[in-house]
Order: sequence, then structure tokens, then C-alpha cells
Amino acid sequence: MTEYKSEFLKTLDSRGFIKQMTHPAELDAYCASGVPVCYIGFDATADSLHVGSLLQIMMLHHFQRCGGKPVVLMGGGTTKVGDPTDKEKSRPLLTDEQIASNMAGIKKAFEPFLTFGDGPTDAIMVNNDDWLSKIGYVEFLRDYGVHFTINTMIKQETVDRRLRNEQPYTFLEFNYMLLQAYDFLELYRRHGVRLQLGGSDQWGNIINGVELTRRVAGGEAYGLTSHLITTASGGKMGKTADGAVWLNAERKSPYEYWQFWRNTEDADVGRFLRLFTDLDVAEIAELERLEGADINTAKIALANAATTLLHGAEIAAESEAAAAAVFGEGASADALPTVEVPKAELEAGMLVAAAFAAAGLAGSNGEARRLIKQGAAKVNDVLVNDQNGTLSAADLVDGAIKLSAGKKRHALLKIS
Repeated sequence: MTEYKSEFLKTLDSRGFIKQMTHPAELDAYCASGVPVCYIGFDATADSLHVGSLLQIMMLHHFQRCGGKPVVLMGGGTTKVGDPTDKEKSRPLLTDEQIASNMAGIKKAFEPFLTFGDGPTDAIMVNNDDWLSKIGYVEFLRDYGVHFTINTMIKQETVDRRLRNEQPYTFLEFNYMLLQAYDFLELYRRHGVRLQLGGSDQWGNIINGVELTRRVAGGEAYGLTSHLITTASGGKMGKTADGAVWLNAERKSPYEYWQFWRNTEDADVGRFLRLFTDLDVAEIAELERLEGADINTAKIALANAATTLLHGAEIAAESEAAAAAVFGEGASADALPTVEVPKAELEAGMLVAAAFAAAGLAGSNGEARRLIKQGAAKVNDVLVNDQNGTLSAADLVDGAIKLSAGKKRHALLKIS
């Protein structure tokens, strides 16, 4: 570990965030004096962020806790171009209406982690469409294009890989790195931002912004990136067999979110405790010492702490209680993911396979039948043997039917 003076860099270093940074000594001095201002940009490609973005949100969270002012940049303008970084093909282009709708959903994810307001260290949220949509193309090229060379731009990993693989890299995408660099300059001018944070896949784009701000405005500007997180088994962070682990409750229930963290691989528990919770590093060190079956205590601590940050302590406690009921007592629990079906459909005899598909425990009736064939499907904790079996109102227990796919995935079916 490096000896830093600023509380922010000390925190990131001790918790394992830091991958790269520009001007380390200058950045450390900046973060240690006055009220530093940083930003991270988030494009509006979906109506919710997922766990893959949580590392960046946590960096903003720590920045504010250490006395800094975070700026959340919503990419209303850059989403119209689409970030090509680390992508093998062009992103689909979204309409203005889709972007506006996505931005409204994304904003919800930040409220539990940051304090917004008008105070010196209160976070603010801005939209880069406010300036990007007003840029004159010829003026932009004349004033800022001269600071970028094609020689450097084609060396960026994504560009180089696409070209080597003879995959198209559109001129539209090529402009993205110029626009992101210009964002840094504009935020420096408007809000005094001097630091951009991001994942290490954004390093090239961040460097462009740092250099543009220093050249054009003569300002001190810095960049810092975090590691790209994969699981111990090599999986992509925030992805499961069921898809992305979304942060918005309407996309992923608090119970499912809690369960995602509870199912963390043994080798990842300590690392994830440092990155995704506020638990003290000394407490985390104690949890890391647990071995064998006792590691479950650390996993529950991770699930509770991570869920508390996003959904609150009460919801985290309810999720833990629901899990205890499911795994310990085999009972139904209200916090489980729930799907409603028409009463008439259930009374007419609903296929078990259709119920599993409707509850999201299988991608289709065929996949649900394969679960049954493999002995991995249960109804009310009873193994299902008939691939063409049906459910009826008689299967309701306390107003719900509990469906289980394997040992860790559960849902309740209720009548609407």
C-alpha cells in the first residue's frame, strides 16, 4: 500500500479500488485540501444501473464521505452516440424519448448512496446534453479536434481490436472519445471539477479529458480508475444465470439482491466486503478469517451490508429473515419474488412448467420441463416429477404457491 495524505486515496487504497491514476502526488494533495470535486459519467442505455456500475457509485460514495463534492454526469448527449469502449459491435441507437425514460430510472440508484443538495459537499447531477446538443460542429473541430491525433486514438484497445478483427468501427463511435474529453473540460469550467473517476476500461478516455482540460483551460485535472471486477471463477461482476443484477427494486427485488450477495463465491467474500460495503476494514479482516461453514456468517454480513446501503436496514433484515425461512424452515416468505396470475387460469389447471416460466425461474416452458426432468423443481417444497403436471387453487398455502428451482432460486405465485 502507498502512503497517501488524503483520506479519500487512503480509503480507496485500503479497500482495493485503485488501478491507475494520473499525477499521483498532485492528485493526493488536491484531495487533501479544501473541497475537491470529481465526476463519473453514466450513459442512459437502460432504465436502471446494475451491480456492474456499483463500484463507480461506491467511489463517489467514499469521495463524499471523505469531504469531496461528487458530480454525477448523466450522458443524455453521449448516449446518442453510444460508448464503444470494450464493445465488439456498435450499440443500438436510442431515441430521445428512450434516453429520457432511462435517465429517470437511473437517477433512483444514486439516492441511497449520495446526499444531494446545495451544500459545499452535496452531490449534484447534471446532463451533458445541456452542452453537447449546442455544439457547432465546425467550431468544435476547429477548437478541440486539433488536440487529438488519429495516431493515438487508433491505439486505444477497443479501436485496435476492432480494426485487427476487421470489425466496423463507425465514425460516429470514433467521436465518442472527443465528446467524453470535452465533458471533462465543460465540467471543469462549470463546476470546478478536476478529477474524473471510472473503470480501467475508461483509462484512455479519461486521459483524453485530463489532457484536453490542461491544454485548453490550463487547469489542473486528474484521472483515477478502479479495477474491472470479475468473480473468482472468472465471471462478469453483476451477471448471473438469470441476467443482470439490477439496482432498481422494480427490476430486481430486494430479496433477490440480498440473495445475490449471499451466494458470493467463498474466495470473493473479503474483496467484495471491502468494495461494496461500508464495514470497517478491521471488521472485514475478522470476517475473512472465517473458514469452512463459518464463511456463511461473512456472506450474510456482506448481503446485509450491501442491501442496507441500497434498500435500507429494515429491508435487509426482512430479506435475511425470508432466506432463513426458505432455507431453514421450508416456509413461504412475503419478501420472495412474487408473480401474480389470473384466478381463472389457476382454477383451470395451470401447467407447472408455465408457472416456473411466468415466475422467471425458467426462460420457457421447455426449460422448465428440463428442470423437472433433472429433479430440480419443487412446488411448496415437494419435488415435481410430472413434466406435464398442473397447479390449481388447491395448491395455495396461505394465499401463495412456493416455486423452487434448485436450492437457491425461489418465487411465490399468487392470484391477481
